[in-house]
Amino acid sequence: MADIEVCLRSRRDQLYRMGFRSTVAHSTLADANRSRDWRIYHDLAQGLIARARRLYASESFGVELEQTVYALDSTTIDLCLSLFPWARFRSTKAAVKLHTLLDLRGPIPTMISISEGKKADVSILDELILEPGAFYVMDRGYVDFARLFRFALAGAFFVTRAKAGLKINRLESRPVDKTIGVRSDQIVWLALDKSIEHYPDRFRRVSYQDPETGKFLVFLTNNFNLPALTIAQLYKSRWRVELFFKWVKQNLRIKHFFGTSDNAVKTQVWIAVCVYVLVAIVRKELELELSLSQILQVLSVNAFEQMPLAELVAKTASQNETFDSRNQLVFNMF
Repeated sequence: MADIEVCLRSRRDQLYRMGFRSTVAHSTLADANRSRDWRIYHDLAQGLIARARRLYASESFGVELEQTVYALDSTTIDLCLSLFPWARFRSTKAAVKLHTLLDLRGPIPTMISISEGKKADVSILDELILEPGAFYVMDRGYVDFARLFRFALAGAFFVTRAKAGLKINRLESRPVDKTIGVRSDQIVWLALDKSIEHYPDRFRRVSYQDPETGKFLVFLTNNFNLPALTIAQLYKSRWRVELFFKWVKQNLRIKHFFGTSDNAVKTQVWIAVCVYVLVAIVRKELELELSLSQILQVLSVNAFEQMPLAELVAKTASQNETFDSRNQLVFNMF
């Protein structure tokens, strides 16, 4: 108990030296989040993202590929309808949706769009600025052939899963090695005239059975050069965006908002993104072996220590080699 009192007294002294004379009220933070334009934090995040992507440009993500690979997905954050009426999702609840484009080298979020929870995932494809030569990995909720044809026109590549009941005509079957899980590799064309109007070109259909789970998957892509197994591996790497969502929600507490306005929500989300990318930058620039969760834990406990960060991390690691991992998620690269 005495150690806790000493720690609290030290924290109060540190806050006092920084100019804080009392506890910051929840309403004060809410007022700040309502009045300060969220674009301030958006612009800060863009600068940090550019810096982080340069640092992680040569990072491996499990697939040997020179091109940039993005994973696109969304996550929903539930809100109280009475407090967030502008974000009505269903008759009794509110929600916002985070549409995220993740550069898998890092992984680093490169685009985040915050919408009402009822916005369809596929509509976010209209907001993407497509990068020629890059790969975009998405689940089958993003299959809209009119929108997917934009990738072909832009010189970009999509990898997604086929929806059930897709009507196609087979133009060519390529030889496959079934010992590695690939069941078929076909060049196909849409069968229905209305569908052809939306996507008037051929594409590729790869069937794959996961050797570990036995699950049978069918992928669609407009890339004709990569091995069929690589297409399957690219889709498997999409799960890193799910890990990103879990990491942010568990470590950065964005499910509790200071303020109920649209501006307050966007402000707090973009601040969370800034923190995530800052920690990723620190990890790479200081060549730390710790995970992002461990680094964030060190920073949160020692937020007011006046000590170089590298020394602080080394000191903390030497004092306690076993970090609390209750809220950690395992990233292969982090």
